[in-house]
Amino acid sequence: MTEQNHPWETVCPATELVPGRFIEFRLKQKAREPEGMPLTGFVFLDGSEPKAYLNICPHLGIELNWMPGKFMDADNLFIQCSTHGALFKPGTGECIAGPCQGDALTALEVRQNGDQIEIRLED
Repeated sequence: MTEQNHPWETVCPATELVPGRFIEFRLKQKAREPEGMPLTGFVFLDGSEPKAYLNICPHLGIELNWMPGKFMDADNLFIQCSTHGALFKPGTGECIAGPCQGDALTALEVRQNGDQIEIRLED
C-alpha cells in the first residue's frame, strides 16, 4: 500500500515548470532527523523530463540552494551545494565532486496529473 504511506502532493501548476526554473516546495511529511523539521524539495525540467529531489545535501543535511530558486553552478551544468560546493548530476542526483562524492540526492517521484505537477517520497 505504497500510495497510503506516501501520498502524492501537488507542488505547482504544470505551466510553471519551464526550462531553467527551479520550483521549491515544502512536503507535508516531516523529517525523521532532526525530528519534526520540515522537509523541502525542488522540481525542475531536466531536458523535457521533470525531476524532483529533497533539498538536502547528503554531506551535512543542509539545504543546497544559495538563494531562492538558485540551485545550479555558474556554468549551469550541475546542481551545486552552496555550502561546500558539491556538484550533483541533474538527471540522477549523483554527487560527482565535493565532500559527499559517491552519495546522491534523495529523488522524489514526479508526475503530471491534469494541469498540476505532483511529487511523493519514494519508499
